[in-house]
Amino acid sequence: MKIAVTGSSGRIGRAIVQMALAQGDQVVGLDRLRPPPEDRHPNYSFHQLEMTEYHAVENAMRGCDGLIHMAAIPAPNYHPDPWVHNGNVAGSYNALRAAAEVGLQRICQASSINATGAAYSRWPRFDYFPLDEQHPTYNEDPYSLSKWICELQADSFVRLHADMRITSLRFHGAVATRYAGGQAERERESLATKALWGYVTYAACARASLLSLTADFSGHEVLYIVAPDTMMEAPSLELAQQHFPDVPVTGDLSGRTGFFNCAKAERVLGWKHDR
Repeated sequence: MKIAVTGSSGRIGRAIVQMALAQGDQVVGLDRLRPPPEDRHPNYSFHQLEMTEYHAVENAMRGCDGLIHMAAIPAPNYHPDPWVHNGNVAGSYNALRAAAEVGLQRICQASSINATGAAYSRWPRFDYFPLDEQHPTYNEDPYSLSKWICELQADSFVRLHADMRITSLRFHGAVATRYAGGQAERERESLATKALWGYVTYAACARASLLSLTADFSGHEVLYIVAPDTMMEAPSLELAQQHFPDVPVTGDLSGRTGFFNCAKAERVLGWKHDR
């Protein structure tokens, strides 16, 4: 398979590129930053561009069989709100529109657990634990709103293009290993609490993204891609009672079980996070 990967020089993007090449795929990278020299490979070509440059994006995708769209501003607060929101929304639309124009039917895009409102809210609202894909959105900030909109865009595209298959993967605080993530989150305790102490590894993100291009489903599927445990040593029920005492627990939070139900990703993709 020949796969276009936007955001190919980012942390998750590089993991996807390397995994795709290792399994024998060809990769076309699209990013505003050039890849490091060690990423050179005979089956890897690269286009330096901005996702807001629609025609450049479309031309780079021609001849590919699938698209993995990872390019985005990954958080609010470091750039002006309009830049975060407008750049991400335009980038996701351009990726989907270009894919449709060149005839790509298998598409994966990066969403976020923050699509429903979490880490960047003043204080998040949760209706129940653990969270699943049916939970409503209460997003407040420009980044989280942009991720919610990218999911709505996918709904629109599969209505217009009946043969398109799109996954929106709700990643969570991607890290190289659980230990590295735990250290980083403990330094930002409030953010970790609002994000329910979750994480996902780069390798798990890459595997889910590539599985999305071959899985047997129709239309658009939103999937949580999060590790099955938390970064914390405290029991999950204890964390829920201490920080969110009014939120009902309607599923399994035994031991250090994570606050995100990823059963749908296992059902649709055959994906499970390595422990």
